[in-house]
Amino acid sequence: MDRRRFIASSAALAALPAARAASNRADARWPPIGLGTWLTFDIGDDAGELSRRAQVLQRFFDAGGGMVDSSPMYGRAEWVLGQLLPTIPHAGRLVAASKVWTAFEARGEGQLRQSLGLWGLPSFDVLLVHNLLNWRAHLKTLRRWKDAGLVRRIGVSTSHGRAHDTAIQVLRNEPIDVLQITYNLADASAEPVLNAAAERDVAVVINRPFDGGALFGPVSSRPLPGWAAEIDAANWAQVFLKWVVSHPAVTCAIPATQDPAHLVQNMGAARGRRPDAALRRRIAETVGRL
Repeated sequence: MDRRRFIASSAALAALPAARAASNRADARWPPIGLGTWLTFDIGDDAGELSRRAQVLQRFFDAGGGMVDSSPMYGRAEWVLGQLLPTIPHAGRLVAASKVWTAFEARGEGQLRQSLGLWGLPSFDVLLVHNLLNWRAHLKTLRRWKDAGLVRRIGVSTSHGRAHDTAIQVLRNEPIDVLQITYNLADASAEPVLNAAAERDVAVVINRPFDGGALFGPVSSRPLPGWAAEIDAANWAQVFLKWVVSHPAVTCAIPATQDPAHLVQNMGAARGRRPDAALRRRIAETVGRL
């Protein structure tokens, strides 16, 4: 891990906000571990590949999963979801989340309707402006959709540590319900944005909780430290995810996977104890030394 990023991460941990009741975040009672589909669900119509993703979705819902996140940017992922979701029992559990991703305001509405058709749904639970692209224009469209009952919650997304100042601007000036942002043990630079979201009662969804998988390299041959038992973590994936979702501002994380076994490991992070502020600092220090 880059030393400057780790130092910034550790310093930010000391300023975590206290957990508090909040109407919008409390109302978004989504299971803490969701499912992302970037890259992992962008596949063709090969029967074997589709069957593998069906197993991922089946195990996801069997383990109590809720939010499935996608985007028009993710290639064929929305089509794959639309093909597989009707074959898998999930009544009352799916939290369907997608995005609008176009530089042109006039194309936003059509893209959203195309996404609804690909998913095979009458409405979405969450719609976001992907990576803040033309966010002023698209938030207007999303508000119209919310008023029309086509989506329950709206907001914006960003990733890879980008556009934090803009995200805070949106939080302070726009009536949004959800923020999606990157936050993980390799990059905690989103702390000020998370705190701003908490202050404004905005639900927070975390993308890239494994830093695109890079977190696993330094720990691949290392046993879990003794403190892992204190948070009921059986593997490093659960350590990384429990660290993320234990932040008081975070509603859920959306790790992506195409491997049913990895999905089961990830979902284990939704169970058992989570680290308190002191153990979060200790985890960050341990990982930062690797």
